[in-house]
Amino acid sequence: MFSTLSCGFMTKKYVSVVVEYNEDGNKIPKKIYLDDVGYNIDCVLERKNSASLKVGGIGERFTIKIGSNKTFLFFEKETEKWFVELKN
Repeated sequence: MFSTLSCGFMTKKYVSVVVEYNEDGNKIPKKIYLDDVGYNIDCVLERKNSASLKVGGIGERFTIKIGSNKTFLFFEKETEKWFVELKN
C-alpha cells in the first residue's frame, strides 16, 4: 500500500522496504517496492540522521544505489514508515 503527500515540486511517497538488521541493530535496506515493482538496493552509500527538507519528515536518511542511480531513502521516525522523494 502506497500513499503520497505533495509539497511543491516534490512528493513524499511511502514505500515498502525489505530490511536486514546487523548485530548492532542497525537497519540495512535491501529492496524497495515502488508501485508494486521491486528494486534491489545494490549498496547503501551513507546513513545519517536527517530531515527531508523537500517534503518534510525527520528520521534516518539512507543514500542508496540502485543500478547506476543514486537516491535517498528515508525512514521517518514519527510514523516508522519508509519514503522516497519523487518529482511531480
